[in-house]
Amino acid sequence: MEKLTAESFDHTLSHEQGKVIVKFYADWCPDCRRIESGAEQIAKDFAGRFKFYAVDTEAEPELAERFNVRGIPSFLVFDKGAETTRLYSRDAKTVEQVQKFIQELA
Repeated sequence: MEKLTAESFDHTLSHEQGKVIVKFYADWCPDCRRIESGAEQIAKDFAGRFKFYAVDTEAEPELAERFNVRGIPSFLVFDKGAETTRLYSRDAKTVEQVQKFIQELA
């Protein structure tokens, strides 16, 4: 998953034609670490339908604040640069929860 920064976020999302899923995470987060390998596999499985990116909330706190990300991991879905839905951290504790959320979007 390509990492986005505050400098690259808007430019990158504005140039994507399809739906984009952005994972907000932090390296110290146990739930984030628990789903990391599964999230990478999900990105591969759905590569034809979604483009996946990641934002490290420790390195890019302004992006987390801008999108009101209060818990991690959180997955925000964008279409043509506008947020359409999200999977809140309370519902993103397992790979299965993330997978179900994305399957329902597809």
